[in-house]
Amino acid sequence: MRALRQRRKVRHKRYMALASIRTKPGCERAKDGVESASVRLRAAGLRPTRQRISLAGLLFRHGDRHVTAESLHAEAAKAGVRVSLATVYNTLHQFTEAGMLNEVVVDSGKAYFDTNTGDHQHFYIEDDGELIDIPGEHISVAGVPAPPAGMAVDRVDVVVRIKRA
Repeated sequence: MRALRQRRKVRHKRYMALASIRTKPGCERAKDGVESASVRLRAAGLRPTRQRISLAGLLFRHGDRHVTAESLHAEAAKAGVRVSLATVYNTLHQFTEAGMLNEVVVDSGKAYFDTNTGDHQHFYIEDDGELIDIPGEHISVAGVPAPPAGMAVDRVDVVVRIKRA
């Protein structure tokens, strides 16, 4: 498990370092985002397949956001991208493994995928099922217990559950 986390960190660092590389001037402004998505995928060490390019284009064209597999599947269908829900799940997990996304589990049956891979935490609006970013410097965690022998704390994720007043 520790080796897996270290591979994720290395891939994420490589992705962040290479994500801004452009294949030619202006490619970031491509109408459908195909060139930009291909660059992101290659930078993360993933082969740019048709489905990955389509899903990456949908995920990253509007900046930082939180999606579920179901919401991305519906968005893909609306955009005319023919892809199964299972493929969406698999692709989101591949993107997470490659450091392109973070997975935020809000309960045992609900996971969101976050395009913001920087240091931050989340508010979860239980009434709406919506996540809102909390900048990393606005929250601190104290009293984290020492991990068992041979283990190290990798990170602490905080989800603050809120309801409309």
